[in-house]
Amino acid sequence: MKPLNSPLEIGVRALVLLSESHPEALDLAQLALLDHAVLHSGEFDGPPSLHPDLPARSGELGLKRTVLEQALLVLIRAGLAELEADGTGLVYRATERGPAFVDVLEAPYILRLRERAEWAVHQWAPDNDVRATTRSLLTALPSVTPRSFGGHHG
Repeated sequence: MKPLNSPLEIGVRALVLLSESHPEALDLAQLALLDHAVLHSGEFDGPPSLHPDLPARSGELGLKRTVLEQALLVLIRAGLAELEADGTGLVYRATERGPAFVDVLEAPYILRLRERAEWAVHQWAPDNDVRATTRSLLTALPSVTPRSFGGHHG
């Protein structure tokens, strides 16, 4: 089993993000970008990053969607999240059980993850356009940090 960025690990991070945004729903693009911001929050002028800075980290954002979809299916099967259609497409939302499940997790990593999820959902995300920020991260040169790219809803 792949320990880093496995469906289980990404699923826990996705559940923490969905629980933080509860009752608001998030689409797959928002979840992927928020997950990236949570892991590399130090590069986005947030709290210290959860994961170390790696030269090819922008590539992980492009690969994350497939594993994230698998992880979300596990959360749905467990009754911790749900998939629904809204006016913009398919979105994911934590069920009432999702935040309650996150509340019982006490590992130090989870506590740091929850702090960064709160920052990402409530402070960082509102000032960033998902498509523009994702595009910037995917096309960024390795020597350029994501903090150089900003986007605003418009």
